[in-house]
Amino acid sequence: MEKVTPVQTRRKLRPGESRLSYNLGLMKRNRHAYIMLVPYFALFFMMTAIPVIMALPMGFTNFNMVNFPDWVGFSNFETLFMEDEVFLISIQNTLVFAAVTGPLSYALCFLLAWFINQLPGQLKTIFTFIFYAPTLSGNIYTTWQLIFSGDTHGLANSYLMELGIINRNYEWLTDGNLIMGVVIIVQLWISLGAGFLAIRAGFQGIPADRYEAGAIEGIKNRAQELLYITIPAMGPQLLFAAIMQITASFAAGDVSRFLTAFPTTDYRAHSIMNHAFDYGSVRFEMGYASAICFILFFSMLLANWGIKKVLGKYLD
Repeated sequence: MEKVTPVQTRRKLRPGESRLSYNLGLMKRNRHAYIMLVPYFALFFMMTAIPVIMALPMGFTNFNMVNFPDWVGFSNFETLFMEDEVFLISIQNTLVFAAVTGPLSYALCFLLAWFINQLPGQLKTIFTFIFYAPTLSGNIYTTWQLIFSGDTHGLANSYLMELGIINRNYEWLTDGNLIMGVVIIVQLWISLGAGFLAIRAGFQGIPADRYEAGAIEGIKNRAQELLYITIPAMGPQLLFAAIMQITASFAAGDVSRFLTAFPTTDYRAHSIMNHAFDYGSVRFEMGYASAICFILFFSMLLANWGIKKVLGKYLD
């Protein structure tokens, strides 16, 4: 059996060596690692990259999945911003939703990961699973529908009335003034996903001798350790978690669609993703839906660029 060598790291170019030949040689030496990545990249390109690439040209067409696409130029985009009032409402809802759930879920991931890191032994694993489990559950919306049921049997109404906070039943899932708040609460509850695990791994990967060196240099409490040692040492994990949380906030749509009616009352929790689902999966106007998805994709790119600008200093 051929001996597998460790992954080769980069080195400086030799005199007269081209960048292309250097990269090809590096890939050849690390061929075992690239072979192991093939299944992931094959699925990624088929399920993610190719559909995203196809969305841009398809957004300039009128395509109903039956007839051949008709080129309509910027007509779909003009309709979105000039005539589609629901789309403008969805932009506002998405920005509000992302501005609230993105930073809050990111802070929640960091604080809970930091709290779990202080626990001894197996408690770390147990609490990590407890907080991560909601993202794995496939039937969470039934539970939340029971909690926010609009009658006296709803847990929220029942307990709030017993405590004297409210004196009547609230229609949490149909009242336009309450829907967005409920959707935000549920989104925060299921937001401890990949970003949370990345930050947990970041805490685990900080060598203990850094804290010992910090104590020698004058760091006296946990807050100073967090500010001067922990956060600077977790740059890649913090950046990854921030991108994941903000991206999830922009792309959220399932919560309002499964938790409440579709569309929501007066479109109060109707997001851009819901609008794309409406035209793509309900009306089968794929050209128009692709235009919506392209705008969402571009917005997410801008948000990720801003995150990298803010957190990029921790990668140095």
